[in-house]
Amino acid sequence: MKRLMDIVVSLFIILIFAPIILFIWISVRFKLGSPVLFKQQRPGLYGIPFLLYKFRTMNDSKDDNGNWLPDEERITAFGLFLRKFSLDELPQLINVLKGDLSLVGPRPLLMEYLPLYSKEQAKRHLVKPGITGWAQVNGRNAISWEEKFQMDVWYVTHHSILLDIRILYLTIKKVVRSEGISQANHVTMTRFTGTEIQGRKGNG
Repeated sequence: MKRLMDIVVSLFIILIFAPIILFIWISVRFKLGSPVLFKQQRPGLYGIPFLLYKFRTMNDSKDDNGNWLPDEERITAFGLFLRKFSLDELPQLINVLKGDLSLVGPRPLLMEYLPLYSKEQAKRHLVKPGITGWAQVNGRNAISWEEKFQMDVWYVTHHSILLDIRILYLTIKKVVRSEGISQANHVTMTRFTGTEIQGRKGNG
């Protein structure tokens, strides 16, 4: 039932937003050049990697040593607009149709975070990751990593079709109000460096 809902809703959104998706594609190509899509490996179900798609929101600026400049210096005004209304995430509907993502589930983070999770936090990978989730409608990037992981694990234990529908409804409200896009003084979520608790995965 969940997979059927993912496919039907994703196709519906793609059809409804087709003109907007085309406009964003052309705009990103004109403003940032090629490639239009940002592609990155992320951990999926059970931590198995897949290629996540997003519209690019940053330029390729580097310092004199060839290192990327900070996010706040590379993100463009158009990119900020896309992030404000989560339009940069529309290509992830392709990930949903492919079966990499679900519409609702813990957000897929970076591969490098996998060994940093505690055993409890690692439970977030026992379900398929999603475009939106319980943490996203309860603070999104404005809450701490620990709070976010607690909500992810709560979802793993309590997930249901009715809960997914509720989360999708709350997500629409959050996007319209542009709430929780980033942490204070950051354009994106700060990097996760691990939680100082016992029982971290791989440490017994």
